[in-house]
Amino acid sequence: MVRKKDPYPTEGDLVISTISKVSGHGAFAKLDEYEGKDGFIHISEVASIWVKNIRDYVREGQKTVAKVLSVDQARGHIDLSVRRVGDTQRTNKTQEWKREQKAEKLLERAAAEIGKTVDDAYNEVGFFLEENYGEVYTGLEEVVIEGKSVLEGVPVEWVGPIVKVAGENIVLPTVEIEGFVELQIRSGDGVIKIKEALKEALKVTSDQDVKLEISYLSPPRYRVHVTAPDYKSAEEVIKQSAEKAVEYIISQGGEGRFIRDVK
Repeated sequence: MVRKKDPYPTEGDLVISTISKVSGHGAFAKLDEYEGKDGFIHISEVASIWVKNIRDYVREGQKTVAKVLSVDQARGHIDLSVRRVGDTQRTNKTQEWKREQKAEKLLERAAAEIGKTVDDAYNEVGFFLEENYGEVYTGLEEVVIEGKSVLEGVPVEWVGPIVKVAGENIVLPTVEIEGFVELQIRSGDGVIKIKEALKEALKVTSDQDVKLEISYLSPPRYRVHVTAPDYKSAEEVIKQSAEKAVEYIISQGGEGRFIRDVK
């Protein structure tokens, strides 16, 4: 079961819930991320229009994204709303939930390697990553990027298994952008000089997380394609690469320019 460190959500949180019981005046829902916690969705919070028959909108077993309206820990009462969740919020929360499920499976695999339980994994590693990176899966992504230094502060027996399962199972998200350089030079060895200019462009990055490719299109244009973990890194590399090629060809008496084109 995916779980949060805090025993209760807070007002304004979005939560994944499963409808457990439907009555004439509302529906009860199990909060999937908070063990043993249930919430109530009043019929007025089921849809943005007047609801005659609540069962036209919710049913037992249905999983939904709800917004927390209020939390009374003393009474163990949580009020929820479905109608106050926007489409984008619903999509983002659902994606987060899927990431949390993946993270739990990875924690379970790491735990199995050292004879621990999933509860142990959350208490000794998972909640540490959640606290430092917002969610467990993001923390595991950072392990892939930065290595075991991310795990400073967790029991040493977890370091090896976490690094292993994260490295074997997490594919980091990437972005792709492209642009073009136009290179011209009127000289007998122009082709050689253009090749040298492109070699200069390819020297820009040695970062293993950034992939830079330059391909020939048609005279005098060449495609510059960059794959990187984020747009900022990609934009920096494509700009520097194009500048290197243009600077070199101009230094050799030619002409060049960079044409940015978002893919």
